[in-house]
Amino acid sequence: MRKLYLLGNLGLAIILTIFINQQALAVTKEDQIPQLSDIKLTHTSVKEWLAQQEQSTILVTGIKLNQTASGLEIVLETSASDKLQATTKIEGNNFIANIPNAQMRLASGNTFRQEKPVAGITEVLAVNQDANSIQITVVGTTQAPKVELYDSDEGLVLGVTPTTPETQPSVGSQKPNEPDIELVVTAQKRPENAQNVPISVTVIPRQEIEDSQIDSLIDIANQTPNFNFLPTSSGGTEFSNYSLRGLNNQNFLTAQDSVAFYIDDVPIDYNGFLDLALLDLEQIEVLRGPQSTLYGRNSSGGVVNIISRQATPEPETRVSASYGRYNSREFQFSLNDALVDDKLSLRIAGAYRGQDGFIKNLATGNEIGERSRLAARAQLLWTPTPDWTVSFNSYNSFTDDGNPTYNKLNPSDPFEVNLQTEGYNKLDTNTQALKIGYNGEGFRATSITARRFTHQENLVPGSTGAIQIIDGIDSTLWTQELRFQSPETAKRFQWLLGAYYESRDFNVGDAQTDFPGFGKFRRTGDDYRQTYAVFGQVDYQLIEPLTVFAGLRYESSDASSDSTYDSVNADGTLTPLRPAFNNEKVSNNALIPRFGLKYQFNPNLMGYVTIAQGYRPGGLNYRANSEAELRFGEEKTWSYEVGLKSSWLDNRLIANLSIFHNDVNNYQVLQYDESGLFGSVKNVDLKATGVEFELKAKPAKGFDLTASVGYVDSIYKNYLNSDTGVDLSNNQVPLSPQFTYNLAAQYRSPGGLFARAELRGYGITYFDDANQIKQEPYALVNARIGYEAEKYGIYLYANNLFDTRYITSGYLFPVPDGTAGFGDPVTYGVQIKANF
Repeated sequence: MRKLYLLGNLGLAIILTIFINQQALAVTKEDQIPQLSDIKLTHTSVKEWLAQQEQSTILVTGIKLNQTASGLEIVLETSASDKLQATTKIEGNNFIANIPNAQMRLASGNTFRQEKPVAGITEVLAVNQDANSIQITVVGTTQAPKVELYDSDEGLVLGVTPTTPETQPSVGSQKPNEPDIELVVTAQKRPENAQNVPISVTVIPRQEIEDSQIDSLIDIANQTPNFNFLPTSSGGTEFSNYSLRGLNNQNFLTAQDSVAFYIDDVPIDYNGFLDLALLDLEQIEVLRGPQSTLYGRNSSGGVVNIISRQATPEPETRVSASYGRYNSREFQFSLNDALVDDKLSLRIAGAYRGQDGFIKNLATGNEIGERSRLAARAQLLWTPTPDWTVSFNSYNSFTDDGNPTYNKLNPSDPFEVNLQTEGYNKLDTNTQALKIGYNGEGFRATSITARRFTHQENLVPGSTGAIQIIDGIDSTLWTQELRFQSPETAKRFQWLLGAYYESRDFNVGDAQTDFPGFGKFRRTGDDYRQTYAVFGQVDYQLIEPLTVFAGLRYESSDASSDSTYDSVNADGTLTPLRPAFNNEKVSNNALIPRFGLKYQFNPNLMGYVTIAQGYRPGGLNYRANSEAELRFGEEKTWSYEVGLKSSWLDNRLIANLSIFHNDVNNYQVLQYDESGLFGSVKNVDLKATGVEFELKAKPAKGFDLTASVGYVDSIYKNYLNSDTGVDLSNNQVPLSPQFTYNLAAQYRSPGGLFARAELRGYGITYFDDANQIKQEPYALVNARIGYEAEKYGIYLYANNLFDTRYITSGYLFPVPDGTAGFGDPVTYGVQIKANF
C-alpha cells in the first residue's frame, strides 16, 4: 500500500509539475529577468480564475455531420455558439476556418476526422491548432467547397456545398451517399480510424450497442470472431467460461487471465467476477492477440476495452424499460448536466435487471435460477483548462441470483432437476478511479489511480447431492498507471511510455465441499501479488506508405500464499489432509517484445505484419494437495499475425482479414484426475492457428449489414496427464469452438420503422481435455422490430428465437453421468426508450 501511495503521488506530482511549467512558458520572455514586484497577478481567487477562463476559452464538446440536400452541415456543439467567431480562407481545394478563443474537448479525443462524408468532399478535419484556437479544414475533391457560417441552437454551423457535380445517388439509393463507415478507436491509446490500426480489433460503437441490446460480455463475444463467452450453469452467474483465439480461462487458479478486461481504464482482476451488468456504454473495442506495450495490465490473448459514455456540459436524460418472458424486467436511466458551465460536469447512470427462474425443481416444486442485478455508475468531470481534464469515476454492482443449476450431461429435460438444497450466488463489487489527463502541444500525459473491491459468496448444489459452499471470496485490487505519449497531432513519429503497478489481495475465507459417500472437505487460501511494469512503443513512418513499430515491456511480480486443506469431521472439527502452507513465495520477471510494420498500398487498402510475445507469470496454487502441486511456471506465447484492412465503394463497404498463429510454451492448464475433480496446475505446450474475416456494409440507405467468420485450430502439442496417465497430446483445447460466425441485418427507415435480425453460430466445442464432452455445432437467432420517433422508441424482441438447446459447460464428475450447464431457452418481450 505504501508503494502504491508513493507511486500515485509521484504521478500526480509529475503531472502538476508539467502544468506549472506550461504556465511558466506562457510568460513572455524579456531581455532581463523581471523583479518579483513587476509580476502582476491576473486573478486572486478560484472564482475569478474560473470566470476568466470561461470568458477566454469556449469548449466545443462535440462535432456532428448532417447530410443536407445541397451537401453537408458541420455542427460545432457548444453552449456558447454565438461567441464563436471564425476567420476563413481558401488554399487550393481546402476551405480553412480558424476559430480563436476555443478548444475541442470531445469524448473520443481532441481531433476529429471524417473522410468522404458526401460526394465532392474528400475530408473534414478539425484540430486544436494551439492552446487557444481550433482549425477546421474542409477538402473538396477538385475545388474548394462553398461554406456558409451561421448559428443554431446546437452550436456554430458550417453549411458546406460541394462545387463539383458529384452528387449522383449510390446503387439502390434515391438520395446522395450516406457518410462513410468510419470508426474512431483508442486501441493504441490515441484516437484514430480503426482501418489504420495494425491490430485485429472489433469495434462496436454506441448506436450498434443500443441496436443490439448489448449489456454483457456474452453479447460482446457474439459480435466478435473467435471469441466465445458462456456462463457455466443454467440460470447462474457464479462463473463464466471464455476463449479468445484458442486460449481459455478454464484454469481459474492462475495468477492472471489470458485476456485483460477493462471498464473505463480499470482492469477486472479475476475471471470469476466477469459477469457484470454493463450500462451507459459509448464504445467497445476487442483487441485480439498479445497486448503488452500499450496497456498497463499485460495480456497474452487480447484486451476487451469497454468505454462508458463520458460526462459533458450538455443536459441529457435517457430512460428505458422492458418486460418479457419469465417475468423479466429491466429499467435503465442516465442523467447528464453541467454543474459549472464548460468546467464541471456530472453524469450518473443506473440499471436494474431481474428475472424469475425457469428451472423446475422436482424436489420442492419451485422454479429456481432467478436473477437480480443492480448497477450504478457516476462520473464527475472537471476541465479547468482546455489542456487538462480530471475525472472521478465510481462503479457499483450488486448481484443476488438464485440457484446456479447444473444437470446431467444428457437429461431428458435440461430445465428439470431434483435438488434437496437450493443454492444462491451473491456478488458485490465497487470501483473508484481518479483519472488526470494533460493534452498539450508537445505531449500528452495520463495518470489513472484505481481501487476495486469484490465480495462473492455462493452455494452450488449438484444433481447427485454434492454441495459446494463458499462463505466468502474477497478481492482488493489497487492499480496505478502512468502514460506519457506523443501529441494527437503527431504524424510521422509517435511514441508512448508507461508504468504500471498492481497490488492484489485475494482471499478465499472458507470453501467447503460435501461429496456424498466421500466426505466433507474444507479449503482456505490467501494470495497476495504485487506487479511492477514499464512499457513503451514507437511508431515511425519510414516513407509515406510504410510505418514500422516496436515496443518492449519489462514486468516483475512477487507473490505469496497461505492455504489449508482439511477434512471436516461429523462434530465439526478439522483433520488436516496436508500441512498448511504458510507464506510460500514465488517471483517472476520477463522482457516482452512486440514489433511489426504496416504498409498503405493505397488510400483504401492497408496491410500489416506483427510478431508479439504474450506472457503470464507463474504462481501458487492454493488448492494444491501436496508440495509438488504448489507451484506452476511462467507461460510464454509467440504470436504471429498478417492482416489486410480494406474499404470499397466509396467507403460503404469495409472488409478486414487476418491470419494468426500462436505458439504457447508452458501453457497453464487445470488438470483433472480419474474422478473428474481438479486440483493441480500443469505447464504444457499448445499451438493455435486461425483466420478471421469481418465485414461491414451499407448496401442501401438505412440498411446495414455486419458479418464475421472465425476459424481456430487450437491443440495440445504435448500433454501427459500425470494424475490419470492419459496422453492428451493433439487433443483440442476446451471451450474454443473451431468455427464462430455472426450475421446481422438491420433496416431503419425515415418513417420510423426499425428491424434487426442476428444469426450467431458455433462449430464443435469440447469442454474437457480428453475431448469426451462436446457440443455439436449449433446456431442462435435473435430478432427485434420497432417504431422510432424523435424522442422515443418502442420495440418487440426475441432471443434464441427457435429455442435451441445447447450446453455451456461440461464436467466428467460425477462418474459416469457427468455434469453440464445449459443455455437459456427462448425469451421475448417489449422495450420502451425515451430521450429528453
